[in-house]
Formats: sequence, structure tokens, C-alpha cells
Amino acid sequence: SPVSERLVCDAPLLSPPQVLLVFAEEDEQSSGFRWACDKAGFRCNLARTPQSALECFLDKHHDIIIIDHRHSRYFDAEALCRSIRTTKASENTVIICVVQRHTDREESSILPLISAGFTRRYVENSSRMACYNELIQLEFGQVQAQFKLRACNSLFTALEKSQEAIEITSEDHVIQYVNPAFETMMGYQIGELIEKELTEVPINEKKADFLDTINSCIKIGKEWQGMYYAKKKNGDSIQQNVKILPVIGQGGKIRHYVSISRLCNDNNKVEKTCECIQAESQTDTQTCRHKDMRKGSLDVRSTTSRGSDGISQRRRSSMARVHSMTIEAPITKVINIINAAQESSPLPVAEALDRALEILRTTELYSPQLGTKDEDPHTSDLVGGLMTDGLRRLSGNEYILSAKQTHQVAGSLSSPISLNDIPPRITEAMENEEQWDFDIFELEAATHKRPLVYLGLKIFARFGICEFLNCSESTLRSWLQVIEANYHSSNSYHNSTHSADVLHATAYFLSKERVKQTLDPIDEVAALIAATVHDVDHPGRTNSFLCNAGSELAILYNDTAVLESHHAALAFQLTTRDGKCNIFKNMERNEYRTLRQVIIDMVLATEMTKHFEHVNKFVNSINKPLAALEENGNNGDGESIKTVLRSPENRILIKRMLIKCADISNPCRPREQCIEWAGRISEEYFAQTDEERRQGLPVVMPVFDRNTCSIPKSQLSFIDYFIIDMFDAWDAFADLPNLMEHLNNNIKYWKGLDGRNLRVLRPPP
Repeated sequence: SPVSERLVCDAPLLSPPQVLLVFAEEDEQSSGFRWACDKAGFRCNLARTPQSALECFLDKHHDIIIIDHRHSRYFDAEALCRSIRTTKASENTVIICVVQRHTDREESSILPLISAGFTRRYVENSSRMACYNELIQLEFGQVQAQFKLRACNSLFTALEKSQEAIEITSEDHVIQYVNPAFETMMGYQIGELIEKELTEVPINEKKADFLDTINSCIKIGKEWQGMYYAKKKNGDSIQQNVKILPVIGQGGKIRHYVSISRLCNDNNKVEKTCECIQAESQTDTQTCRHKDMRKGSLDVRSTTSRGSDGISQRRRSSMARVHSMTIEAPITKVINIINAAQESSPLPVAEALDRALEILRTTELYSPQLGTKDEDPHTSDLVGGLMTDGLRRLSGNEYILSAKQTHQVAGSLSSPISLNDIPPRITEAMENEEQWDFDIFELEAATHKRPLVYLGLKIFARFGICEFLNCSESTLRSWLQVIEANYHSSNSYHNSTHSADVLHATAYFLSKERVKQTLDPIDEVAALIAATVHDVDHPGRTNSFLCNAGSELAILYNDTAVLESHHAALAFQLTTRDGKCNIFKNMERNEYRTLRQVIIDMVLATEMTKHFEHVNKFVNSINKPLAALEENGNNGDGESIKTVLRSPENRILIKRMLIKCADISNPCRPREQCIEWAGRISEEYFAQTDEERRQGLPVVMPVFDRNTCSIPKSQLSFIDYFIIDMFDAWDAFADLPNLMEHLNNNIKYWKGLDGRNLRVLRPPP
């Protein structure tokens, strides 16, 4: 159509292309490209280092990047290109590689450059006119093509928002795209339809001769329009007014079919008609875009639906606040309200509410789509390893754990020392334990890998835990020693040092002013105890491993939150089986039940499959309401802020977020601590991969192969996917500028190693 032609073809005329030149030194080649940019009227920037190039690109979003690949002693051009390609902004950027001219040896392959993300190469030629010709060819070739692809996002957004059901198939009638309206009308999800032949999906109910009539029309390049009976996924029949358009592509042949349908109005039914209209010719580049964009259509929907986030967030928040109502579940009330609203709503609103109901009836309301991140094996392996309960067991091997394992109890341990009898070296190692930069590894060395007892004694004394629990210091000492003895010192990461580190982070967060305003003394006690026991008896293997191995724990807990359930249950078993270490024995029954409930909830919150649910609820129920109060000038309105902070539901969200952040705060620690933790968790994952291969189990995280894994890449993937958003939200609540500074510094450190293609923890001397 004229509108789409103008949208796609005129886009390059809106503004001149922007060019980024990345040359370590000024020479005739860089001067030639600068002159060419001036002559062509292109806007040009110059960068001397990979870091400045990346920063400049993220600021300007250039259309063309020209990187000097002739002198590897200055920087790694391929590594820079890969870094740029990891950014969303580079999706439509043309990146050129300038290579040396060699006349005395055989032509080298261009494949390594393509693999690094370069669009094409330019053999060095400092002639100004050669540089100018290269830029002009790029403008009317790759750059213009990329502008057309950008414009297609708008067209697909229109498809996604269309109230008419739209289906696109290939010339062989293989489904390549359906829009949300089609999913709603037919009751299918897009994943059930893509790459399926129409014959595999029970969409039509018409007789064969009627379908032959339709095919005879569209196969000669004409539109067909008429009444069509279709069968939904649930078996219900519906009558549609359908238009099917053949799209002419390469070689003048039909390459796609577009079907546009709308439900017939029962009050306005018409007789079946069959009308053929000559189809307009389309260019091949336009038709191919439908196939190219079908995967991206999911991303388009997720980005274009963000405008309704405020409504969905208020809905989720309100559901949380009415959770105590016992007549019917909150989600049922919401669905009933929407159903009632549909009865008096116009058709477009009713259809939109249908879509909302489908989403609300799913089980995963908070889990995000990976988008482009799932293309990174480090991210996909981490997500698979941490956020799933494993594949079904594929071998007869079984991993025996814990059910018959003996655990250390108070009577089998030596008598712990008093807080007043701590050796000077240990006392010195704990001097700054109230500061975030406290070095847990120094305490680990001073205590011979028993930091939890000593740090626990000091922190619990500072928070008055014995007074609250009405227990003696000797009982607390025995309890801490029993808990520490049941952490596995053989684990490189999940040992008592990790527990002490999480305890320290928890105590630090509890000391922040906003947190102190929010939580009661019983919450503080629960948080410190939960941090202490949250990984007790951890085997150094993930939940996915235990489920795949058919371990006794996985069977006991039905493959659901296996380790977290075990940590919580064992902690209370160890505590209550012996009066010498039972810190709860003097508590009043109802207070103990409340404390126990909070501890269990916090330990279970460390399970990663619910990560995004916890973070999103925190943002929607706490961050955003507090931000709204500040924006409305109510920053000093203590009652309004107190209402947000002190509601029982929000206090639960804050406690969950607190222990989650404490549990995975390693990337926010000072650099040397961050590096040490990264090495320890990598070694634990390497050991799991080794064991999976020995036992013939599914390898949950194949990227964690000790011979090939890039630790910097794995850290960057973990930080990008799990850490940044969560700590942005926690920082906005608790005010933690020092943590965010460490996080940014550590990101730069890992990127520096990755940019040099180093796979190790530290650069070579």
C-alpha cells in the first residue's frame, strides 16, 4: 500500500546516517573516512579505545560503525564487535571491518569476521574517493535495508494490536505467524501453531470441495472472501467472515498467504459468498519480512503491552491485599469482575478483556520471556540450572542424599567457647563486621573455616537475639555450632562461609533506616535465623541435578523447591531434637509459630524459580507506590509512607527481597571478594557437570565445562539476568550507593576480561 511503501522506503531520508570510526591512531585511512563522511553529509564520531567506542555507540546509536582491524596490538577488533552486538541497540547497525591489504599471500576467510558480528570487510584503501564510494554503497545498500527492517517493527506492532485475527502461512500452507486476536479467537497459543501445516491443526470444518474452491482461487493469485466455518481448540464451531490474500514474492510466485478473519455477528449473518479479487504484487523483501519477524512478534507484543503495566500491577497488588478473604480466591473475584464488565462493554473492549482473562488463567504470571537473552548459552544454562526443577530422569542412576545421612547434633560436638573468650586474631577479623566491606574470607582463615559460630555470636548479640528468644548464650552457642557442623566444608561455595556471608549481608540490610522503619523485632530475629540456616546441609548440587538423579530428597519433596524445603525442615529438626541447642524452647507457643512461619517463608524465598515473582511484586507493591508518593509531593507524609511499608503483605515482600539480595549479593561485594566468590561457585558448577557426565545424567548447565567455560561471561550473564534489576529495586528502597558502586565496578572488570577473550578469574601478570 502507499502508506507502507512510504513508511519503509522514505525512512532513510528522515536524517543522514551516523557513523562511528574506531581507530586507535590517526592515519590516512581514518582521515579518508572522515573526509568521506563530511562529503556525504554524514554525522561522524571518532573513538580511540574499545571502551570509549562502546560508550559512544550506546549514547548515539550509530547506523554505521567502522572498526580498524589492522593493528591487533592496540585492541581486539573482533572482541569489540562482539561486545557491541550484545547490545539491543546494535540490532540494525552495520559494522565494517577494515583489514590489511596482503598481496603476497592467499586470501583469508571472512567467516571469523562474520562470526564476530561484522557485516562486511573493507580492504584498506586510503583513497578518499574509495572511502566515499564505500559509504555511499553502504547507505543505499545495507543501511537502507536496516531502516526498512526497523520500520517493519511498526507494521508488526499494528498486526499485534489489530482486533482482526490475522494468520500468515507459507506457500506450502505452513503457519508462520498469528497475532493475539487469532490466538484469542481460536483458543490456541502461538507456540502450538508456528511451523505447523494447516492440515495438522483442526481449524476448518468445511467439506473438501469447498476448500478446493478456495484453493483454486488463491493459487492463481486472487483474493478469496467469504463465510468460513472453523473449529476452535476446545472443539467449538465458530462462523467467520474471512479474507485470504496471496502475496507475490521472488520470481513472481506466490510465497505467502495472509488470512484476515472476524467473527460473524449473530444478528447480521449473510449468505455464504465466494469472491475472487486479483492480488496486488508485492516485492520479495516485503513478503520475506513476515517469515523473518514471526519469532520477533513475541518480543513486539511484550514491548508494546508495557503501557498497560500500571493496570496489571494494580490488579496484582489488590489481589495480594485481599488474600485473607475465604469465600473465594482473589483471582476468582478478579475474573468474575472482568466477566461482568464484558457484558456491557463494546466489542473491542470485550476482546481485550478476553485476552486479559487468558493471561490471568495461566500459572506463570511473573516469569518473563527471555527475548534475545536466551540466545546466550551462559544465560540460558544459568536459567535452566537455577529456575527449573530439572529434566525428567534419563538414566537408572540415583543420587542418594540426606534421607539416610547422619547429621551432627549437639551432643557429638565439642563445647563451644564464650563470646568473651574469642581469640584476638578472630576478634580483629570481626572488628568492622558492621561495614559492607567486611572481609568474610579473612574471618574464614582466622577461624579455620568456622566463621559462622563466631560471626553469629557477635551479630546475634548486637541484635539482642538471646533476650528476644529468652534463651541463654550457651544455648545459642550450641545451636550455632550444630548448624555450622551441618554445612559441608567440602563444598567450594555452599559451605558455612557462604552462610556467614549471607548472615552479614542480612544484618547490614537490617541496619538501614528504611528497613528498620518497616520490620518488627520478630522479623529481625526471623531474618537472622533464616540467613544462618538457609543452605544447611547443601550438597553442592542444584535442584535440577537432584531431580534428574532421582535423589531421595527430590522424591520426598516432589521435585518442588527440594533443597530449600530440606534446609528449612532440617534446621528445625536439628534445633528441637536436643534441649541443649533449642533456642526456641522458652518461647510462648503462638509467638514461636509466628516466628517459625516467617523463617520458613524467608528460606523458601531463596529458591530461584520464584525469583521474578518476588522481584516484580516488590517493585509493583512497594517501589512504585513509594515513588508515586514522592512524585506527588508527599515525601514528608509519614502516614502515607507508613501505610505502604507496614501492611502485612508488603512486610512479607520486603523480608523475601532482603534475604534474596543477601543470598546472591556476591557481585555487589568489593572486587576481590566478588572474584573469590565467582571462582568458588564456578568450581561447584564444574564439579556438578563432571558428575553428571560420569553418571550419564542430563547435563543441566553444559556451559560450565571446566575446560571451556568463560567465567567472565558466566558472571556477566548472571548479573544481567538476575542481579541488576533486583538490586536497582532494593537500592531504591534501602539506599545502598556503596553496593551499586561495587556492582558497576565489577561489571566493568568482567567486561574487561571478556573483551580480551580471557576465560579466567584474573588477567595474566
